[in-house]
Amino acid sequence: MKKFVNDPKNYVPEMLRGIALANPETLKYVPEYNLIMRTDAPRDDKVSVIQGSGSGHEPAHVMTVGKGMLDAACPGDVFAAPPMDYVYETTKLLASEKGVLLLVNNYTGDRMAFDMSQELSAADGLNVKTLIIDDDVAVKDSTYTVGRRGVAGNFFVMKAVGAASEQGADLDELVRIGEKVNSVTRTMGMALTACTPPAKGSPLFELGADEMEMGVGIHGEPGRSREKLASADEIIDQVLGAVRSDLPYESGDNVALMINGLGGTPISELYLLYGRAHQVLTDRGINIRRNYVGEYCTSLDMAGASVTLVKLDDEIERLLAAPAEIAVRVF
Repeated sequence: MKKFVNDPKNYVPEMLRGIALANPETLKYVPEYNLIMRTDAPRDDKVSVIQGSGSGHEPAHVMTVGKGMLDAACPGDVFAAPPMDYVYETTKLLASEKGVLLLVNNYTGDRMAFDMSQELSAADGLNVKTLIIDDDVAVKDSTYTVGRRGVAGNFFVMKAVGAASEQGADLDELVRIGEKVNSVTRTMGMALTACTPPAKGSPLFELGADEMEMGVGIHGEPGRSREKLASADEIIDQVLGAVRSDLPYESGDNVALMINGLGGTPISELYLLYGRAHQVLTDRGINIRRNYVGEYCTSLDMAGASVTLVKLDDEIERLLAAPAEIAVRVF
């Protein structure tokens, strides 16, 4: 597999250095902790919001650091949780008078690193709380998790708590908002191909030319089933059906709809999928108030997509609509 890579061991540091060099006025890179942080952080008039997780899911999370989103991200290597000391040192560096909120996707390694960091930070007298994100409906447990996985729906939690933090909300209020958004957010993904980590140089798993993986995880974990390749409409009907029925989302609900690419899917295909999802939801009386089409939480170069629904109320919709300034720019 051909990739733009030098030494695979330096893949993540070189990426992070590039992000900081491309955004010198707003972002700072601290190589000791794989840390990308806002240049104006910490600020004592707002809670610092931090997330980590493994690399390979960009733009999550290092490219969503900025005003109205994260204050910092300290990822691990590709598909690996950040070391506990990365999270601990990041928490200390970002500590503000209003406290620190740690956002954690529900994977075993991430939870261990962030839980230990919170305990150490609390022992230092810092005001730190943790919020778990677990939006994936595909499986209850996996090799990487205890309970449901945290996947593309993490974007909506980041966006809501980031906006509220920018508006001066205190730590307890951010936890309330984050838990509320997480409770009404559901996601499921599927893959047409596996991804290829730089250090491995070959796909994580094999799919036949006529096969697809339904409910795949963003690290290549197996999903609900391996099935014969179907049409785009049939795929969306199955994935959206699993997501829609889980909460459930019902006629009269206002929702945000995300079609998220997993890294190797053309944007044209994502919009094709969005068209079918939009039709299915509106035919069932579900009102799409906000839509998101593109790459928000990827799995390196995996061809595939995920569908996320968020049930909106006035508060969540207002926070999702708040302005944000991050490294990923369209123009």
